[in-house]
Amino acid sequence: MGKDKLRRFAAVKDFSNFFEPTIGEEFELKGRWKEHFGNDNPIVLELGCGKGEYAVGLAKHFPNKNFIGVDIKGSRMYIGAKEALENDIPNVAFCRTKIDFILDSFAENEIDEIWLTFSDPQPKKPRKRLTSPIFVERYRKILKDGGLVHLKTDSDILFEYTTEEIEDKKYKPVVVTWDLYNEMSTDLDEVTKDILHIKTHYEKLFTAKGSIIKYAKFHIH
Repeated sequence: MGKDKLRRFAAVKDFSNFFEPTIGEEFELKGRWKEHFGNDNPIVLELGCGKGEYAVGLAKHFPNKNFIGVDIKGSRMYIGAKEALENDIPNVAFCRTKIDFILDSFAENEIDEIWLTFSDPQPKKPRKRLTSPIFVERYRKILKDGGLVHLKTDSDILFEYTTEEIEDKKYKPVVVTWDLYNEMSTDLDEVTKDILHIKTHYEKLFTAKGSIIKYAKFHIH
């Protein structure tokens, strides 16, 4: 890890909006995240949040919802956590843990929505894809009945796999598009269209190379 990454990783540990559960142990805020936010508003997770652009962007759009970015790279989350503190965005927090262990950090029916933004498509390891059955079963436990899963990706492999899972497992699709920006659904309200234009660091890189962005929103219950 480079010196700047080490500096950011050390600094973020002191941020009031950053949490680092011990992997494999039940976290003290499990089932009590609303106590941190100080309100009873819905909670939305961004899994594999990277630098936290989406979590912060969503928090700006929806001040009446709480957002938690989850990733294992603390030095990356430093950027989003710092932006939120400097711009007084109280409805976003960051949790450093592996997605494999989210059941240690979040309780049953605690979460209203999950965002998967440009997740690793895992070309050779389908079981490790964040829309594979092993992960969806974890989401099912922490999501409220009727909760939503959003997937935004440039990967044909991941998107095709996910659409097949939606059909095979009989999830309820709300929106599925293979070309988000050229075929923006007329069924979407303007706010949703707006937030789908929030672009992460990786999305900017992908679109600059001509990648086509896909998007799906579905219920798993």
